Amino acid sequence: MNEPLARSLMTARVTTIPPDMPVADIARLLAEHGISAVPVVAADGSLLGLVTEADLICRLAAQLDEAPSWLGSLFADPAQAAERYARAHGFTAEEVMTTEVVTIPPDMPAAAIAATLERHRIRRVLVVEHRRLLGVVSRRDLLRVVESPEREPADVPDERIRRAIVARMRRHYWAASALTVDVHDGVVEFHGFSPGPSVQRALRVMAEQVPGVKEVSDQTVPIPADIYGYGAY
Repeated sequence: MNEPLARSLMTARVTTIPPDMPVADIARLLAEHGISAVPVVAADGSLLGLVTEADLICRLAAQLDEAPSWLGSLFADPAQAAERYARAHGFTAEEVMTTEVVTIPPDMPAAAIAATLERHRIRRVLVVEHRRLLGVVSRRDLLRVVESPEREPADVPDERIRRAIVARMRRHYWAASALTVDVHDGVVEFHGFSPGPSVQRALRVMAEQVPGVKEVSDQTVPIPADIYGYGAY
């Protein structure tokens, strides 16, 4: 099964605004539509920028800004200060919008889109081709392709299952512990000292992904206190 691409996941009907829309109208639009950002698009459909709630809230926060001291002004970034001033006092979308917008092409696969959202810590990303806005892909759109892996019902030899699990463990440094793996009738058992709840949970998930696994049993035990030399004498 081919991985879905941005063009099939995106919402094509996107609310946009022109660069000359007044800030007050933008704030009203965001509130009425229940959205946190709106793209700024030129008359020819090309993407110019994005106005977010943060851009508008900046106007309120700027009311408490104080002029830096003479010494502080020597180390201040004039470009950054000017940018903040423009966003805090601008009248139109073009004056307050964010121009460094994260975009993706229409042929980007779902996994790469998810990685982009995670890397930039954003909730949605604009789909753009030749500078023209095509749509938007949100986290909710990606939820449609999140599937729970199905366990293979067919019988698989226990030794093949064991080897597959051990091979996967060796590929991950956090799983390369002194645990032993036993498999009986499709039931996987982990034995040895407990590596901790996070690793135990991850090992369970790892084992469940191997075809033929019917159940996973954690038989590990806590590390005895006296193993470090401070137990009972």
